[in-house]
Amino acid sequence: MLLVVVGLGTAAPVLTHADASAGFWARAVRMISLRDHNTRVVLIGTSLLGMSAGVVGTFMLLRKRALVGDALSHATLPGIALAFMVMTHLGMDGKSLVGLLAGGVITSVAGLACVLLIRRTTRVKDDAALGIVLGVFFGLGVALLGVIQSMRGGNAAGLESFIYGKTASMLTSDAVLIAVAAVGVVLVCALLFKEFALICFDVPYAGSQGWPVLWLDVVLMGLVVIVTVIGLQAVGLILVIALLVTPPAAARFWTDRLDVTVIVAAVIGAASGLVGAGLSAMVPRLPAGAIIVSVATAVFIASLVFGTTRGVLVRVIQHLGLTQRIAEQHLLRAMYESAEASQRGSAVSNDRAVGWSSLIDARSWSQRELRRLIGRARRHGWIVEAPAPSQRTSTDVAAQSANDPGTSDRWFRLTETGLAEASRVIRNHRLWEMYLITHADVAPSHVDRDADQVEHVLGPEMVRSLIELLEVQGRGASVPPSPHVVGVPPALPR
Repeated sequence: MLLVVVGLGTAAPVLTHADASAGFWARAVRMISLRDHNTRVVLIGTSLLGMSAGVVGTFMLLRKRALVGDALSHATLPGIALAFMVMTHLGMDGKSLVGLLAGGVITSVAGLACVLLIRRTTRVKDDAALGIVLGVFFGLGVALLGVIQSMRGGNAAGLESFIYGKTASMLTSDAVLIAVAAVGVVLVCALLFKEFALICFDVPYAGSQGWPVLWLDVVLMGLVVIVTVIGLQAVGLILVIALLVTPPAAARFWTDRLDVTVIVAAVIGAASGLVGAGLSAMVPRLPAGAIIVSVATAVFIASLVFGTTRGVLVRVIQHLGLTQRIAEQHLLRAMYESAEASQRGSAVSNDRAVGWSSLIDARSWSQRELRRLIGRARRHGWIVEAPAPSQRTSTDVAAQSANDPGTSDRWFRLTETGLAEASRVIRNHRLWEMYLITHADVAPSHVDRDADQVEHVLGPEMVRSLIELLEVQGRGASVPPSPHVVGVPPALPR
């Protein structure tokens, strides 16, 4: 439906919302079906760029040099401007992409050399060296662009597009150049995967084994230069750093394995380029470079929240699970120690009932929290409700009733499964207490607090080592005696 607006003798067609929506879906179908040659070129070029940036960026991120790409990308601008001026002066085509990118490579390498020189010959830190190179080279590039504007035909050079990118105007030759460079970068990373992994995680060991750490760093930086230069065409020198950093950072939330991280980063980078360029093709006047980076950022945020290894949601669930497990273990400890106190001198059995008030006093739980803990322990099959002991005194009954009249007649005992689990918890706690007293010189009056922070995360190997120390001392019991009891020697052999 068209509405005609008449004014000043002219009529202008205005599209309704329905017409605009139909146009959007028509463009979406054309983009998905890859009918247009330019769409195919742009999608292939940007996806390959994102893939190579994800692969190289992973090693840069782990090498703690993620912002090196930022300095190198800004260092390309004076090279592009100088290349245009030289080619124009020699009567060549000043807009030749190969010549412009070659100039960008030269000054980018010069910027990298300046960073390395400042780092090795002065006391300036890495971040300061990167900031110096970034500011000086980018300022020089902007100054040269001002000079170019005063040249004949300089105002039509379009060099400013390298700052923000010009994805929509990508030619087949540009896509081929990006494809060749991206495939070459990925192949080099695959061939030097072991060496790059070594310098990312243990540089001193690599140097002690005779590996050429400096040259490996130079090769890695060279790959960053290549990705940065070919990325100027798609996203521009300001946003290309986002493709080098964001996909690897997002991939780190999904895995701890380097090979998987590289693959995931490559997939995220390629998908960001593909989806971002596709959205830009469907929506007119939407800058492709900014949308590509925005898509990568959206993936990063989703990974930050839902990542299966380091995601916030997983960490919250793990923290809540650990907190719950610690509280359950504290309940088992309280019941075990209460039974141990009443059966001193003999093996702890599960026929000792523990009252509600005794559990409240053991850890200062609230009534609601203790109900929740007991409910979970009963579901685990660790404790059962027991009849009140016939030997209770009137004082015990009064204390129980004063604590909570509704629970004055509630008593609990450990099951066989609960006794086994409580014995394991008590063993870990007391083994660590004895270790702290002997090897860390912690006073027995303070050791319970220190042990309580570690006992819940003791690994099987550490427990076995502590048990071996205990058996060497001649204590073969599954649960060692408490070091707080007078007359029990807590020392382990040094």
